[in-house]
Amino acid sequence: MTIALFPGSFDPFHNGHLEVVERASRLFDTVVVAAMRNPQKASALFNLEERKELIEAAVGHLTNVEIVGLSSLVVQLAREIGASVIIRGLRAVSDFENELQMAQMNRQLSGIDTLFIPTSSVYSFVASRLLREVASYGGDVAGFVPAPIASAIAAKFN
Repeated sequence: MTIALFPGSFDPFHNGHLEVVERASRLFDTVVVAAMRNPQKASALFNLEERKELIEAAVGHLTNVEIVGLSSLVVQLAREIGASVIIRGLRAVSDFENELQMAQMNRQLSGIDTLFIPTSSVYSFVASRLLREVASYGGDVAGFVPAPIASAIAAKFN
């Protein structure tokens, strides 16, 4: 059985993330989506438990996807769950440099390879940071996130 780990802060989880999960779910027996606490990022829109619940709602149609929380090194979780690969989504060439460094570090630490899945061009500009900003000024982000997440974002700002 092949297990893939897709880690990220997912604050909020958006359609680009969903596309990566859907594509990975066709390639691997199990995809574990790990919502992470990222101390390097500004305060979160959703706490970790909220993010896990929202991601579960967004990927409920995928029977081989599991959701977990993560507050340790990605490679530690990868080992614990028996992942053979780490999945990372790429929106643009500018994402690649940082993602490559992380992939190389993870490989050195654990021997686990990283598979990059580029998003479709329709999602290449969608970033959680931008969605938080647009929503904070009253903008409608419903077209960029799964429906359960759009409702939760609206509730945060109303």
